[in-house]
Amino acid sequence: MSSQLKSAKNFFILCLGAGLIGLAPLFVRWSELSPSWNLFYRMFLALPFLALINIYFNRGEAFKLKSKNNLMLVFIASFAFAADMSLWHWSIEFTSIANATIFVNTASIYLVLFGVFIFKESISKNFLLSFILTYVGVIGLVYFSNSKAESALFGDTMALIAAFLYATYLLIISRLGKESAINIIFYTTFFTCFFGLIFALFESRVFMPSSSTQFYNLLAMAILCQVGGQFFITFSLPKIKASFGSVGLLMQPIVATIFGALMFYEYLNFKQLSFVIIALLGIYFARLEINPSKEISDEAEN
Repeated sequence: MSSQLKSAKNFFILCLGAGLIGLAPLFVRWSELSPSWNLFYRMFLALPFLALINIYFNRGEAFKLKSKNNLMLVFIASFAFAADMSLWHWSIEFTSIANATIFVNTASIYLVLFGVFIFKESISKNFLLSFILTYVGVIGLVYFSNSKAESALFGDTMALIAAFLYATYLLIISRLGKESAINIIFYTTFFTCFFGLIFALFESRVFMPSSSTQFYNLLAMAILCQVGGQFFITFSLPKIKASFGSVGLLMQPIVATIFGALMFYEYLNFKQLSFVIIALLGIYFARLEINPSKEISDEAEN
């Protein structure tokens, strides 16, 4: 198989994975359970499948990390990720799916800023452009929102805070060195399930799906988003150029925006669509500043 054909194949797989994760907001909206219970079930129901994938691909190295320190880092990172996911699920209850998903994807901006302020990395002109474009898009989407209610602004704010937490998760994960990505995903899912359960117990006493339809909704979210989306992105992202990776990952907010309109009638007017494109361009340029192999997406954000 030629290198171009392999790249095209991996790009398609990446787009598929990002697109599957982009379906997550739909399952959250359809669920009758509280946001943190949705988080718990997404992780809990995915664990058996991720364990089997880990055993199949890693064989004797399945579930083995190189050091206990790395396990502790994954534990801490998973707390940030669980808080990110819980907040993002809550934001979907208050604002549009498009806003919630695009705003949480601004994590790339925070990740570059962490590099600047923590690791004293230099700021490039490309990043300044991405920063300006992203937040022009964000401000435009907030200003021209279909809902002027305070609850919508509250949802937008939660999604932006979730982006900061997701960037924190990515920063910690990037410090792990050469660990198996599948091992990392398994342990992240396991610990996030644990933290999600704690959040959920404080959040609501209604913890069981009320019908088989509701259960299948949660199962579909776990299999399609947490297992399928995760695996396809992890498999393909390190094998393609950063520019292609940045484009492929944009399928998540694009798919979420399209299905938000189709399923929940959250249609965008011309002004909103313009600011969506501006924000996505900013996110694209920000991701070019990051090693794509560090962006192992546990979303959904994303």
